[in-house]
Amino acid sequence: MKALIVDDEKHVREGIKILGAWEEYGIGEIYEAGNGEEAIYLIQKYKPEIIFSDMKMPKMDGVLLLEWIKENQPTSKTIVVTGYDDYHYMRKAIHFGSSDYLLKPVDPEILNQTLETAVKEWKKEALDRERKENSSQLINEMKPVYRDRKLTQLLNSDNLKEDLYEDFGIHPSHNYQVALVRINGKTIEALQGDRDLAYFTILNVINEIMMENECGIGFRYLSNKGEVVIIFWNKFEQIGELLKQIFKMLRGTMNISCPIVLGRLVNKSSSLIDSYHQAKQIYLNSNILDEIEIRVHVHQNLPSHALRNLMDYSSSIEMAVQAGKIGAFDEVFHQITTDFTENHFLSLKQLLHFENEYLVISNRWFKHYNLPVRAAEEIEKRVDLFFDQNGTFKLEEYMQRKKREIVIFLKKVKKSTLQKNSNIIYEIEKYLQANFDRDVKLQEISEHFYISREYISRKFKQEFNVNMSDYIVKFRMNKAKSLLKNSQLKIYEIANMIGYQDDKYFRKVFKKVEGITPNEYRTEYITVD
Repeated sequence: MKALIVDDEKHVREGIKILGAWEEYGIGEIYEAGNGEEAIYLIQKYKPEIIFSDMKMPKMDGVLLLEWIKENQPTSKTIVVTGYDDYHYMRKAIHFGSSDYLLKPVDPEILNQTLETAVKEWKKEALDRERKENSSQLINEMKPVYRDRKLTQLLNSDNLKEDLYEDFGIHPSHNYQVALVRINGKTIEALQGDRDLAYFTILNVINEIMMENECGIGFRYLSNKGEVVIIFWNKFEQIGELLKQIFKMLRGTMNISCPIVLGRLVNKSSSLIDSYHQAKQIYLNSNILDEIEIRVHVHQNLPSHALRNLMDYSSSIEMAVQAGKIGAFDEVFHQITTDFTENHFLSLKQLLHFENEYLVISNRWFKHYNLPVRAAEEIEKRVDLFFDQNGTFKLEEYMQRKKREIVIFLKKVKKSTLQKNSNIIYEIEKYLQANFDRDVKLQEISEHFYISREYISRKFKQEFNVNMSDYIVKFRMNKAKSLLKNSQLKIYEIANMIGYQDDKYFRKVFKKVEGITPNEYRTEYITVD
């Protein structure tokens, strides 16, 4: 594997090269660039799998570079590294698919955790791409799939000749219009999880109606998961009714709603993709909270709402996390739900953006507490679970799921903290043993370990079944017994060695603990010996 480090400061690039455990994660080649333009040249030449990029650079900054990578090298995993703790940059990084966001100076442990996660994600996606490629090769000879592939190419291309797509059912026309049929996880579940059967059933319904009316053709759009596209070349005034007919037949066949959206009219086949993109935007901006019977959108101008950012609530989220109780999140949840669903409106685009930010924030908190981060599912797959059979988004169920996830997180944090605190008590024991010969105050221990005196006293007694002062006395007496075996040492010398300036007081404590005087113990030991 290959990695690219993009930063206008050479010492930063060198620092990342030194700190990264490259060989451990299978990265054998590391390239450097001082700005976005140099980075693009190296990306085109070497196609690195992992890219670290600064945000503020001369010539071409990190935002433009991330945008270029998303468009031209989308399989690469990008990690933003910047000295500016600004959520504006973090949002841009998320928007353009960055895997993570690191602040300078880079912490070696966080750097390598992020690198490990990025490599794992890239390998997982590469395996998925390889499986898809192999699968496509095996079924290329099947006519329906071959047709889907060619029509997908038609939609994405502006240079296919008419005679090439006429063979697949597209009729030459002065105008065209594209409709998008959305297939989510619920649709697949309706047919026992058989994805191919789901598409086969849906396309049969669509193309039966299209053939009857001689006005269009439907196919599986292979560029995006879960999409069927219909290209119309005739009877434009009837499209709205035809789409409603398709919707009703699909619901009757599979007992589930498949949202259908219509793009704008275009006057040439090379503009089909424009009609598709508008349909996609209408779908993403439609209100998923609406409980409507027929989920078909044929209006050209659905209102677009500005996206809200979960990052804006970071300070409130941080306070709730530090409180450590799910009740502390009640006000945060209420405020977020109110703001994000103002006027009972929530678009799919907003939901996907929220989920993306939620995963980034939650992963950062998991890393903050050194908890393992699980590989995330696809964003759309995560939200698909909360659409009912009528295509309405179940907001309450979704928020309850988020609460359960946070409860699990808080439990893990508590467990981790308890283990850590238990370890600290044993560290305190070692500290006492190392300083047994002087008077160690509880306040000193509290300041040294950053834990309250009350907590130390309580936990020490729980762990060792004895209070701290008695523990020290017992430890000193054991040391004294060991030293008494040396007949050359005077009693007052032994007293001084174990922390007692007054040997009379030492003799009194020794007899109280051991039941005999130091001299009697020494005599008894020498006699036995």
